[in-house]
Amino acid sequence: MDTATILATLASGGVIGLILGLVGGGGSILAVPLLVYVVGIGSPHAAIGTAAVAVTANALASLIGHARAGRVKWRCAGVFAVSGMTGAALGAELGKAVDGRRLLVLFGLLMIGVGLSMLRKRHTAEAPDVRLTRDSAAILLPRLVPIGLGVGLAAGFFGIGGGFLIVPGLILATAMPLPFAIGTSLVVVSALGLTTATSYAMSGLVDWGVTALLVAGGVGGTIAGIALGKKLGTSKGLLERGFAAVVIGVGGYVIASSGS
Repeated sequence: MDTATILATLASGGVIGLILGLVGGGGSILAVPLLVYVVGIGSPHAAIGTAAVAVTANALASLIGHARAGRVKWRCAGVFAVSGMTGAALGAELGKAVDGRRLLVLFGLLMIGVGLSMLRKRHTAEAPDVRLTRDSAAILLPRLVPIGLGVGLAAGFFGIGGGFLIVPGLILATAMPLPFAIGTSLVVVSALGLTTATSYAMSGLVDWGVTALLVAGGVGGTIAGIALGKKLGTSKGLLERGFAAVVIGVGGYVIASSGS
């Protein structure tokens, strides 16, 4: 691996980690395009497998900071994660069976859809002290399980952490406040990423050298993202809208490049 590729991989990891630490998700959706178009991994399937390993490690690094701050609803995360892992295992097998060029086109369409959804204002009444208990299980479980399964299926198919889907999914299912949804989502991102990564690694579709560099860059990016998020405070909404625009733009580029 030459110096330019090493630097490109470290920088890509930094971008993924920065976004993950800053907005609790979304960095993973840029991982595959970064690996294909910036780092230069030729196989979309290898890019997906490599991204899944790196995203899992970066999510775990970000989770530590949020857990220390008490922003993780562990029981809700556990149910969502188990449901999501089932979907991710199925999605990963489906993804490996799809032609690489077609998979990139579908990935680009997903990016555009996710970007547009991020631009929509959410009006959800918050339940600040939401807890999964014996009394609340009858209400929360029928929401957490199917949403988790659907998010996991998409995460496994496209090799993404799915934080940009998990955060609104958790809010929809439980009405927990955004800071708690971000922290809780990282448990699920880690679980789904691990499931997808294991599937692709068993098929020999992970570049471990690139993975190590992505993780190294991602840890630094995650630390910076969490610190920057605290400073930005009320400007976070503007940042998320800007990121949504980037996601839409990259999605269009992926489709145009893959369709040519």
